Amino acid sequence: MRAAREDLFHRIEPLLTRVDKPARYLDHEWGATEEQDGPFHVCMVYPDVYEVGQPNLAIAILYDVLNRQEGVSCERAYLPWVDMADLMREEGIPLLALESSAPLASFDVVGFTLAHEMACTNVVEALDLAGIPVRAEERAEDDPFVFGGGPSVWNCEPVAPAFDAILLGDGEEAIVEMVDCVRRGRDRGDSREQVLLDLARVQGVYVPSLYEVVVDEGSTRWGYARPKEGTGAPGRVLKRTLQDLSATDPSYQRIVPYMGLIQDRLAVEVLRGCARGCRFCQAGMTYRPVRERPADQVVDACERGLERTGFDECSLSSLSTTDHSQCREMLQELDRDLAGTGVRVSIPSQRMDSFGVEMAAAVGASRKAGLTFAPEAGSQRLRDVINKNVTERDIEQAARNAFSAGWRRMKLYFMMGLPTETDEDIIKISECAERVCGIGREVLGRRAGVSVSISVAVFVPKAHTPFQWVGQLPLDEVVRRQQLLLHSTPDRAVRISYHDARTSQVEAALSKMGRRGFDLVMEAWRLGCRFDAWSDQFSYERWCEAARNVGVDLAETASESFDHSLRLPWEHTSPGVSRGFLEREWRRAARGVTTEDCTRASCVGCGVCPTLSVHNDLAGDRS
Repeated sequence: MRAAREDLFHRIEPLLTRVDKPARYLDHEWGATEEQDGPFHVCMVYPDVYEVGQPNLAIAILYDVLNRQEGVSCERAYLPWVDMADLMREEGIPLLALESSAPLASFDVVGFTLAHEMACTNVVEALDLAGIPVRAEERAEDDPFVFGGGPSVWNCEPVAPAFDAILLGDGEEAIVEMVDCVRRGRDRGDSREQVLLDLARVQGVYVPSLYEVVVDEGSTRWGYARPKEGTGAPGRVLKRTLQDLSATDPSYQRIVPYMGLIQDRLAVEVLRGCARGCRFCQAGMTYRPVRERPADQVVDACERGLERTGFDECSLSSLSTTDHSQCREMLQELDRDLAGTGVRVSIPSQRMDSFGVEMAAAVGASRKAGLTFAPEAGSQRLRDVINKNVTERDIEQAARNAFSAGWRRMKLYFMMGLPTETDEDIIKISECAERVCGIGREVLGRRAGVSVSISVAVFVPKAHTPFQWVGQLPLDEVVRRQQLLLHSTPDRAVRISYHDARTSQVEAALSKMGRRGFDLVMEAWRLGCRFDAWSDQFSYERWCEAARNVGVDLAETASESFDHSLRLPWEHTSPGVSRGFLEREWRRAARGVTTEDCTRASCVGCGVCPTLSVHNDLAGDRS
């Protein structure tokens, strides 16, 4: 029998004085939607702590969309930090929704946003703490339906057994249809199995229980998923795409938190999708096509959102904001309208090849704290391999423009372990940073306090990218190259940081595995793994022990390359990008040949538009 809907805040209230940051667990924030009348209840869960999950735009969008539906009440939940989770288990208190403090197990639908692979043990932790059976096959007729979605579903097989249904792609329309499926099924008294069959008919929805895993000579050792006979499930689930982004209200963020957030600012999505075609970038492949919001809609959303929430910063969010055809106009208008208010406008990361003098002035109008660029590779040869389409001249000119506009600090993002990388490419990272630093001293003077910091991530091959067939660089070789980088950078004004290679190895293993990877996830969780994206909580030793216990070699799995003739574990799900296009891009990468951006040139033949009946939708001219 499903858990009763009741307010259990009185049970966690006595625990608040015993935990760190008790504001994480307080409800009734300004702007939150109170429980609405209606029999159907949905809870959207971000599987991390409140201050990480509350600013998430996906949760904000779905929360707003569902609460607009008649008879549907949508709430939020976040994973308690380890201190509160342990106390809740001791006291027998289940995971609760924030707004009503009702148990998650009392909801009709519980939906998770999967932001990255390292959240997989947190999904298990949340379900277990909620008292919901972790495996979908073990859920009873009246248990909640557990949905998944988000940017990390493109190889969802290692977590698929935990979900009743997984949404691929945009959620604004699909989530309403999914919820309606469950509502109608509940009203008719349909079996859980029938509801799952109905969900599988919604475009973009993958129902794992309707598929079986096959391992044969045409597959990798992880096998592939195919529909079970008689289910009618599609052989390939195509993603859901919202064509007209401007038809939706971008003012999703309405909630004012009681505490500081990781991203403590108003975020407004200015466009969705990216056609730059960086060959390592999963988001660039899976969020196509490009859809821009008109400039006036963005400006209006920023001003309304700032007035409603009181934030002192507004972020223009997207995969590549400076590519927006009206970006300069948006920034200039916001600068005029917000002059004298103390509000600053930020862009997460800028493209170096589009960062001109006017852009530098517009972005830096409110402050000159720091500027972020992502060259990704130090040498021109390797930037061509990954299709970054940024030249040495672009880097130097962007740096000169930024320093001339008054910036003194710059952050540069790079990756290590990219296909065809050599020691010379590693040394070129430090040379690039030193060259940028030198330009700053030339423009501002040697006593201006110019500094450049570089952050180097370990490359993780991702599904549905041209690099999906390659293996990750072995751990000992990553460490050697990290040391090479450190010793090749003598300038003290250049600061170097790099990601933990062991965390990246686990992420790469999870990115490559099939459904059997769920055994690893479960075993890691049983051994105490949770909050694996937090450096102080991640335990490589536990993950290695878990892998041994289930017969998996983490290093071998992460470094495994796949033959192009094999069927990959994730190919039954598709963002619309064709396999032929990805193979062609791999061959072009091997030759160091770049591919143009189709929003500035002609169609590159990725397959998204004809397959999904969509098209790029620009507010102006990008050429």
